[in-house]
Amino acid sequence: MRIALGLEYDGRGFCGWQSQPFGCGVQDKLQAALAVLAGHEVSVIAAGRTDAGVHALSQVVHFDTATLRPLTAWVRGVNAHLPQDVRVLWANQVNDDFHARFSAFERSYQYFLVNQPVAPAIMAGKAGWFHAPLDLPAMQQAASYLLGEHDFSAFRAAECQAKSPVKTMHDAAVQGCEGRILFSFRANAFLHHQVRNMVGALVYVGKGSFPPKFIRDLIDSKDRKRAPPTFAPDGLYLTGVGYEAKWQLPSTARELSAIFL
Repeated sequence: MRIALGLEYDGRGFCGWQSQPFGCGVQDKLQAALAVLAGHEVSVIAAGRTDAGVHALSQVVHFDTATLRPLTAWVRGVNAHLPQDVRVLWANQVNDDFHARFSAFERSYQYFLVNQPVAPAIMAGKAGWFHAPLDLPAMQQAASYLLGEHDFSAFRAAECQAKSPVKTMHDAAVQGCEGRILFSFRANAFLHHQVRNMVGALVYVGKGSFPPKFIRDLIDSKDRKRAPPTFAPDGLYLTGVGYEAKWQLPSTARELSAIFL
């Protein structure tokens, strides 16, 4: 029997999603909690691996078990054995050919940035920060160059293991209000550090270091060395994973703007 789960987590206390020898990954905590309910070791597969310090409003995973439990047990029971910064939101039984990663046709990320002279205290670790004023229209224009199918090598981390740097960006938007800026991206898939690298490049456009068309030139160059530094993980959130309706999953999209803007 295959079970799919929807998760949210605060990434500050973890070394990322993936299981690690010292048990510091979100995956480690979830597998341990599931094992208590299942009565056996459980291996979990996620829609995407988030890095250390990156958060999730809507991560999707699946696991296999022969243990019969009500779906509510895979939510409330598992949550009772998880740290308070990880929560199961829903559980659904799915066909055995469902795969949290390979059945997904798109992912959505949002980056929340506080743009003010002093770094925020209340949002420390939950939001990125930039001290100098940013030109919102310039960043919006620059983001439009990210749309469509491109070779995103200029935004790819050196340790990225993706087979191809070519991805299709369906949405790339920047919105702001009173020192709060929200970057939103939706694509069929993302490269390692791609979102943080895109945010970094857009911020450099916003502060006036480059014109908006710099993003287009950067994409064409396919050269990571020409791009600005990778932005901090603090404000990055996995906000949705897209699946076909045939899987009959609950909605996996959660908007960060409803929380912070």
